[in-house]
Amino acid sequence: MDNTSPLISVAELAAELAGERPPVLLDIRFVLSAAGPTGASGADEYAAGHLPGAHFVDLEQALAAPPGAPGHGGRHPLPDPEVLGAALRRAGVAADRAVVVYDAGPATAAARAWWVLRWAGHPAVRVLDGGFAAWQAAGLPVTDEVPAAQDGDFKPVPGQLATLDKDGAAELARTGLLLDSRAGERYRGEVEPLDPRAGHIPGAVSAPTFDNNAADGRFKPAAELAERFRALGADEHPVVGVYCGSGVTAAHNALALELAGYRTVLYPGSWSEWSSDPERPAATGPQRG
Repeated sequence: MDNTSPLISVAELAAELAGERPPVLLDIRFVLSAAGPTGASGADEYAAGHLPGAHFVDLEQALAAPPGAPGHGGRHPLPDPEVLGAALRRAGVAADRAVVVYDAGPATAAARAWWVLRWAGHPAVRVLDGGFAAWQAAGLPVTDEVPAAQDGDFKPVPGQLATLDKDGAAELARTGLLLDSRAGERYRGEVEPLDPRAGHIPGAVSAPTFDNNAADGRFKPAAELAERFRALGADEHPVVGVYCGSGVTAAHNALALELAGYRTVLYPGSWSEWSSDPERPAATGPQRG
């Protein structure tokens, strides 16, 4: 894929890393299980081995504000620009240098980084398709050597991507297309391991994130993704909204939608914010239609 794609393949990244001006590499490994974060920051995985030159960025510390931050809702509110900027500059992120982000493989955490950096105004961010697993499978080198802190110059300018608040999410679910990125059983309200109430935003359509991935953890081809979202009604709307539990895996759907040629808007507070508000209704059962 060319440099305008939000994805970069293992082979393309290996070639760029051997070039005169390689991209900045950010390791965003982080795992969300049904019971909550597991090995939450991914720091242990990073310490055991990572792509040469990669800097670890903690999703919960740098790419999200603490839960309950003033003016924000949900379990992973959008980050404080100062905290985000400091973490990215330590990793060498500069305004005029490309960035590649990766996680263990399925790109859920890496997609959050991709989305947040673009929201903050970085013009050239891509996700390593297949992540660390694909890099290892290709027999490429890994290291446990931690690079020295850098002195990048990137200064976030928040708001470069549009977002939804609760009212906006309710309106889009009612009059447009709002996709719920969580597993189907959480959408239907059969289980809710993390948030105050089970169910989904009334009118939202179920679109589980992992349906975007092939068996090897890479994204499905753009044509297949386009067919998936077309079947969900994306062609009928100029912009497609996405949400999840806390605004992390929704970014994966946003990336897949971009690959498929659709415009998106993300609801950062997602179900964790919505379900915390007793004034907001919760729907259960299968989706409309």
